Amino acid sequence: MPYDCVVLVKQVPDTQAVTGKAMNDDGTVNRGALPAIFNPEDLNALELALQIKEEHGGTVTVITMGLPKACEVLRQALYRGADRVILITDKRAAASDTLATSYILSCAVKKLGRFDLVLCGRQAIDGDTAQVGPQLAEKLGIPQITYVEKILKLDDDTIIAHRSIGSGWEKVEGKLPILLTVMDTANTPRPPGVKRMMKYKKSHSKSELAGTENTEETINFLKSKGLLIEEWNLEDVQAELVWCGRDGSPTKVNRIQSVVLTATGHKRVEPTEEGIREMVHELIEDHTIG
Repeated sequence: MPYDCVVLVKQVPDTQAVTGKAMNDDGTVNRGALPAIFNPEDLNALELALQIKEEHGGTVTVITMGLPKACEVLRQALYRGADRVILITDKRAAASDTLATSYILSCAVKKLGRFDLVLCGRQAIDGDTAQVGPQLAEKLGIPQITYVEKILKLDDDTIIAHRSIGSGWEKVEGKLPILLTVMDTANTPRPPGVKRMMKYKKSHSKSELAGTENTEETINFLKSKGLLIEEWNLEDVQAELVWCGRDGSPTKVNRIQSVVLTATGHKRVEPTEEGIREMVHELIEDHTIG
């Protein structure tokens, strides 16, 4: 039977290029100071959804929340095989923590109506909390399987998945609809397809086109060609403002501390029992361990 998959993705700062300007004074990420990329494990979630579609049929809808420039990850999703993409953008959603983010996303998923599987990456590299997926499942009132590495069986309304527990793995069974958080070990994401890139490279949202010449004419043209990226705000998803943005985010940053490594040089440890014993003794004396 065919399955309708919803994949939640995020455009994140490239943490491989972190500088001293990466954080604002209030503890939020200065996203303008770093290049933006497709969150790596969200690509694994997208790949898994596309594999489900190829094997069983159905649809893949991709949703992201962010500024209009986040449409770039939606285009990347279209290049890889997504059927529908949606941008949630609203200034009132700024500074949302995981609780507010999962609430807004749950409103968006509910607006879609019918779905069988909701997939997202295990965690985003700009926060590393791994909270949004489980919180979203709770708000949707559906079961969840986290840390998914492989789907062993998908039959009617039943799924059996192989999930990592760090030191081993578990085989978990669940009933659809269900939410999965996907590990980077689950698969190798496919590259963008050339034909789909040629088709969707001109796709844009209304916000991206704001301020350009002949905006309305361009919007109508893109809509006629199926290239207009859907755009929702908080009213569109019927979100209550009290649960969104800074007001709906109980997480507060107490302080930010830059860690600077000042030590220089190194000490060679001989690969013998005596050498290792001396190293451990020094680490205990320095209160590094123990």
